[in-house]
Parts: sequence; structure tokens; C-alpha cells
Amino acid sequence: MHVIDAINQSKDIFISLEITPPNKGQSIEELFQVIDPLTEFNPAFISVTYHQPQVVYEERDGVIYRIPKRKKPGTVGICAAVTNRYKIDTVPHFILGGFSKFETEDALIDLHFLGIENIFAVRGDPAPGEKTFIPEKDGHRYASELVQQINKMNKGEYLEPLESAKPTNFCIGVAGYPEKHYESPNAQKDMAFLKNKVEQGAHYIITQMFFSFQVYKTFVEKAREIGIEVPILPGIKPISTMGQLSSLPRDFHISLPSELVEAMEGAKTPTEVRKAGIGYTKKLCEELIDYGVPGIHVYTMGKGTATQELLIQLFR
Repeated sequence: MHVIDAINQSKDIFISLEITPPNKGQSIEELFQVIDPLTEFNPAFISVTYHQPQVVYEERDGVIYRIPKRKKPGTVGICAAVTNRYKIDTVPHFILGGFSKFETEDALIDLHFLGIENIFAVRGDPAPGEKTFIPEKDGHRYASELVQQINKMNKGEYLEPLESAKPTNFCIGVAGYPEKHYESPNAQKDMAFLKNKVEQGAHYIITQMFFSFQVYKTFVEKAREIGIEVPILPGIKPISTMGQLSSLPRDFHISLPSELVEAMEGAKTPTEVRKAGIGYTKKLCEELIDYGVPGIHVYTMGKGTATQELLIQLFR
């Protein structure tokens, strides 16, 4: 099922999950151990992240070779395995880094042939070791350009003229940043970028993680004011350790409310810290549900135990 159909047809609040492929050399069984206990909550879909390769240079027999190495391969394979094992729709992340427009088209055709009809279109982070995003030669620079290419394929328009070309049938999701993307000069400019992605054909938006209901509410209101009408799913990350008080703002360019920080810093043991963090996240989700969001997208990292604890408190 298309994600947009799941959103529009849902009568009750639903949850969806985001997972990350295991590192190269690890077993997919480790990922199944994360997902298994979460299937109790009937996730509407599971998205799978994709990561740009790190380029390294190696000298062999006096010749220097440029070699891309990927730490977390397997996004498409994981999508196929998860769908086969759990009968749950999967959404592969599709990034710009490492792909020309023609390689993008070929990869999308492969996904189409595999029966994958949902795509999450994002620019992606700069390559490891790079401070800024550098597009491939003949590649896209902005996520809106990727959305446009996918939308054209949905109309049967490919990069070269093809006789009787069959259209694809992708549902396209894109990312939104309630506290703005860290590279945008201001929130207004960032919202204009988001609107362009929707105008190019995006069907729905999933937000970057946030920890204040008012941040999400203001973001949605600003989006509606400028004519963005597609559903905006809130992205939630259960917070459960003291280390996350510094790592989440650093890595994801977000802010944490004083209420949350003070509650976790006032806890005396790791167990109390975890209880404070997950309890705060539960309260945030309840505010979102009362506000009328169609679903909650949970960023599941590591072993997924914090996600399980959150969902148990919310729905069991």
C-alpha cells in the first residue's frame, strides 16, 4: 500500500518505524531481533535509511585507486527481507550522493521491478569527511530535483525518449525540518524549499525529530499558511540516556526543552534517567495525538528497546 493511502485511510492513530541497516559483516538477524517485538504495534510501514559511501584512496602496485566503501550496505535487500518476513510495507530512503541522474533512474527501475512502490527522497548528508554536500557529475543537487525525476517517471517520462514507456507508481515522501535544516539561512527559506518539494510531487512529509509540541505545531501552521497541504507526520525519537542530551543536538541540529533536560539531569540513576526521558517522550506523543496527527513515525536506533518501552506505555 502507498504510504499516502495508509495515512488517508487510517481511522486510528498509527505508528511507523525507521531502521538503519546493520554494519557490513553483521547479520540481518540482529535487525529482526529489533523488529520482532515491535510488530505487536502493527506498524503501517517501516522506512530503511541509506548512507553515502566513504571514499578512500589506496595504493596498489604503485597505482592510487579511488575506492568507495559503504559502512551500512543493504537498504534494498533489507526492504525486501522485511516485507517478505513481516508482510509490512517498506520505504527505502533514496539519496542523491553517489548517483548520477541516469544511475538514479536505473536504481528506481530496479525498485519498480521489485514491487517497491514507496520512496523517501532526501538529499542525504555530505560524504564522510566532507563538510558540504557535493553532487555527482550529472547528479542532482537538491532533493526537489529527485522528487521531480521520480514524479516524471510516474508519468512515463524517462531521461531519454522511449516508445510506449510504462509509468512507475511511486509514492514519494520527503523530509521537513521543524527547527529548519542546518544549512538553510532561515526558517522562511527552508519552508520555501519544502514547498518546492511538494510542488514537484511529494505526497507527504516526515519531520526531523523534535522534542517540543509547540515546535511541531508552529511548523505545521507555517506550512499550511504558505499552501503546503500534504500530511505532515511527526518524527519522534525516544530519549533515554544522558549522553543523548549532547549527541542529539550535535548530530541532528535540534534543541532540547529545559523541562526534558532538567528531568533527566535530576535523575540519580541510569534507570531513572531512562524513565524520565521516555516519560517525557510519551507526554509529547500524547500531545501530538490530541492535536490530531494521523500517525507517529518513530526513529528506532540501536536495539529498539526504548521504542518498545515508549509504545508499550502509549498503546498497551
